[in-house]
Amino acid sequence: MKYVVLLGDGMADWPLESLGGRTPLQVARKPNMDLIARNGRCGLAQTVPEGMTPGSDVANLSIMGYDPARYYTGRAPLEAAAMRIPLGDGEIAFRCNFVTVTDGIMDDYSAGHITSEEGAEIARSLRDVVPGGRIYPGVSYRNIVVLKTCRDAVCTPPHDIMGRPISDHLPRGDDARILLEIMERARPLLENHPVNRRRVSKGLKPANMIWLWGQGPAPSMPRFHDIYGLNGAVISAVDLLKGLGVYAGWRVIDVPGATGTIDTNYAGKVGAALKALESVDIVYLHIEAPDEAAHAGDVEQKIRAIELFDERVVGPMISGLKRSEEAWRVLLLPDHPTPIKIRTHSTDPVPFVIAGSGIDADSVDAFDEISASRGYYGRVEGKELIRLLIAG
Repeated sequence: MKYVVLLGDGMADWPLESLGGRTPLQVARKPNMDLIARNGRCGLAQTVPEGMTPGSDVANLSIMGYDPARYYTGRAPLEAAAMRIPLGDGEIAFRCNFVTVTDGIMDDYSAGHITSEEGAEIARSLRDVVPGGRIYPGVSYRNIVVLKTCRDAVCTPPHDIMGRPISDHLPRGDDARILLEIMERARPLLENHPVNRRRVSKGLKPANMIWLWGQGPAPSMPRFHDIYGLNGAVISAVDLLKGLGVYAGWRVIDVPGATGTIDTNYAGKVGAALKALESVDIVYLHIEAPDEAAHAGDVEQKIRAIELFDERVVGPMISGLKRSEEAWRVLLLPDHPTPIKIRTHSTDPVPFVIAGSGIDADSVDAFDEISASRGYYGRVEGKELIRLLIAG
């Protein structure tokens, strides 16, 4: 039996007046997802445990079959693992966003989705602002800072405060002073950096501030195979997902042209997933675009991202599985809602469907938040999804 997780990041949402009281999932044209729902069993999954922050880190850790309350230590150490950054005893990894702040307001958590090449050039110039620590350039606006201290600091994800004053959300706690000093030392270098001068001249948003968050030490997790007896692979453009794969003992497959935005290499990801299934038991295929559109508050772009996920990932993936000589099952879902109204994640349960070999259909005929609530599985904890997928 081969298993596939198809995950559209942040697809779930709240009903919107502009859509006649429907959600983007209900409005989007998604014949392939609806077909899977008609031929599978649906339900709602609580991917974010009560009391935990609704991040993609917590939600995807849960979907991969791990209890976040037991294994989660922070987002940044997962991304550090994907970047092959070693964390020694006592070292703390921080996510370091390049952001755009305008008149004290968080204008853009991604500095206009600055390119990886631009980001690397800026990161190299900031090494001296991290005394006793290290900075590593990542993909686009996503970087990692490693420090020996700063265990006691409360930090806020920048995508949670879009359009709001940063003064209310700066790091706080006993060690916050260290982070604030680093962020302030970086400002004059960023304001005068050649990359930002070029971006402004082209009408693009500058990376005029760094934002530290998502910190934690390296987690200690058992390998997925040791728990479930299956070998896996993860395909994503996002370091967070790759880092989860590293700690789970999965193959991390890099696909050329995988961007984490709506222009990603969909066909390349599907082809890599089908190829990986020749040698592994389970593939986790992640698409980031719906979440990015929701953070931007762009409902039309979110609907388009959902439709592209359906057309270029879900449909071709199911067709490829049907052509194979293997029995197969698929788990289709978002990791968490990213409601357009709030432009950040929420803790609401997400719709899911399990379909394929040995799965009898329930009465659900569409894949969305409302329809899935009437499904066979009812409401389940996210950490149980892998067991349900395997057990059928």
